Amino acid sequence: QLQLVESGGGLVQPGGSLRLSCAASGITLDYHTIGWFRQAPGKEREGVSCISRSGLSTNYADSVKGRFTISRDNAKNTVYLQMNSLKPEDTGIYYCATKTGPLCSSMVAYWGQGTQVTVSS
Repeated sequence: QLQLVESGGGLVQPGGSLRLSCAASGITLDYHTIGWFRQAPGKEREGVSCISRSGLSTNYADSVKGRFTISRDNAKNTVYLQMNSLKPEDTGIYYCATKTGPLCSSMVAYWGQGTQVTVSS
């Protein structure tokens, strides 16, 4: 059974850091381009970052460039999102997802269940 499980969310003060993990079972992540998405209260889900199968290509939403870093450890079947200099507007539920194709613009194939990130003093 395919599962994507996000972890690492929590409550953090502005300026703090969190590292999210996306661990997979029932699927080999190194065959897939992976995206991180988030959904803030009352807003639509948006793409945050994406990493290619090899890890050599990454992209980021303008709002997180220079603060977030996506990476992957295919040996551990896990993708990470390191989030630094967090702001209150980064608050939301963060989801990882596999893509149907090699491009970050490909559609989403599978979603994780999400992990809550709250940035507040």
